[in-house]
Amino acid sequence: MRRLLPATDVPGAPPSGTLPETAAEVDLDLLYAYPPEVVDAGRPWLRANMVSSLDGAAQADDGLSAGLSSPADKRIFGVLRALADVVLVGASTVRAEGYRPAKPQAAYAAARTAAGRPPVPVIAIVTRSLELDFTTPLFTEAEVPTVVLTGPECDPDRLAAARKTADVVIAGEPGATGVDMGAAVDALAARGWTRLLTEGGPHLLGQLLAADRLDELCLALGPLMLGGAATRITNGPSPDVPRRMELRTLLEEDGFLFARYVRNPTG
Repeated sequence: MRRLLPATDVPGAPPSGTLPETAAEVDLDLLYAYPPEVVDAGRPWLRANMVSSLDGAAQADDGLSAGLSSPADKRIFGVLRALADVVLVGASTVRAEGYRPAKPQAAYAAARTAAGRPPVPVIAIVTRSLELDFTTPLFTEAEVPTVVLTGPECDPDRLAAARKTADVVIAGEPGATGVDMGAAVDALAARGWTRLLTEGGPHLLGQLLAADRLDELCLALGPLMLGGAATRITNGPSPDVPRRMELRTLLEEDGFLFARYVRNPTG
C-alpha cells in the first residue's frame, strides 16, 4: 500500500511527508481514527464506507458490492468496523449482502473494554417496512443486540415481532412517514455510540446526505469500467445545498485508490 496524500490533521499523525510507504508500516488505525474532540464530547461522527468503479458504479453485475472489492479494501473495511460503535445499514443491503453479526477482533478487544465500549460494533438496521428475517444469525447470534430503526407509522404486528429479538428504536415524530435519519443518528448517539459507520447501501447514504448528517466519506475506487446503468453510491433525495468535502487521506494498492474525505465546515 502506498501513501499518496498524508492525513496531517489527524490528531497524533506525523508531519507532512513523513508517513511510511509500505503496507506493513501504514498505521490504518491512526489514519482512520475518529476525531476525539467530537466523539469524546458526546457528539456523533458519521462516516460512510463505500466502493465504486471508475465510472461510478456502486455495484457489480451481480448487484453486490463485493465484485468491486480488493484485499486492501477488506483490510480497511475491518479497521473501520473495529473503530466504530455502530454499523448503520439499510434493510435492503442486509438482505442482499446476507449480513451477519460483527465478530470480536482480538487486537481491539482491550481498548474497547477499557473505553467502556461494546465488544463489537452494534449493527443498526434502517427499515420502514420491518420486513426482516428475525430468525437469522444477525438477530439470534449477535454479541450485542441488533438495533432496528424504524418509523412511527410501522405495522404494529411487525413491530411486536421485531421487539422479541431486536432493540427497536422509533425514529421520527408521531404521524410522520418513513425513518427520520436525523432522529436515528441522535438516538444512537444518546446511547453513547458516537463513532458511527454506515456501509450503505446507496439509498440509505442518499437519505443521510439529504438529512445533512454525513461527516466523512471513505471511498474505495476500483480500477474497473463497468458500463451499464448501475446505481452510484448515493441514490436518494438531493440535499438542499451540495455538500463540499475535503480530501484528507489517499492510499493506493494494486490500482485501487482509498480516499478519505471530511465535510467542509463552511459548506
